[in-house]
Amino acid sequence: MAGQIEKPVRVIVVDDDAHIRRVIAQELMCDRRTILVAEAPSLREGKRVVREHDFDVLLVDLNLGDGRGYDLIAYAKELRSSVEAVVVSVLEADDDVMRAFELGASGFLVKNSWFGGFAQAVLQVANGGASITPSLARRMLLRFDRGGVLRNLTSGARTRGRLSEREREVLRMISSGMTSAEIGTMLGISHLTVNTHVRKIYSKLQVRNRAQAVRFATASGLL
Repeated sequence: MAGQIEKPVRVIVVDDDAHIRRVIAQELMCDRRTILVAEAPSLREGKRVVREHDFDVLLVDLNLGDGRGYDLIAYAKELRSSVEAVVVSVLEADDDVMRAFELGASGFLVKNSWFGGFAQAVLQVANGGASITPSLARRMLLRFDRGGVLRNLTSGARTRGRLSEREREVLRMISSGMTSAEIGTMLGISHLTVNTHVRKIYSKLQVRNRAQAVRFATASGLL
């Protein structure tokens, strides 16, 4: 389980509100299972700390003054596909939430709403769960159900049958954060062959990138 006292979950916080950064930092420092490794007030500085630090979870606002948190989520996922991202924002429109999840976020916390605390949210996503403000979660679940998304996620067993054993092996390696070159070396095949497998996985799972493939596979029991 991630988040042991001897090996706490490493967190980066990016928010242009200095007060919010202090609140989050204090909560993380009060829980010995989490540790703040860096913080930043802008998109530019956020990209720098994401590049320079090893971390497990990114807590990020959507409005960063010089850019959007969406861009930082995508940037972080491109550098390290295994990291988790949690949005902390005053925005809570359905489109904002959906876009964050499409980019690979595994949590969405609305500022000034009850959600159980930042440290708890970090521990939840670090251990394969999701963290979302309760009132927002209910609204999104109702939306998903009307669109049939919940029914689609229960089709993991059928999807598993459509993936070959090699494709499932590649998917497991992707979920661990390995690059195509690293996967190719491990399996004794070229990175081009790996990319062919990845494209087939995208097609079969109906996703557009690695983060979405891992998210869908986790939710539907493929991993």
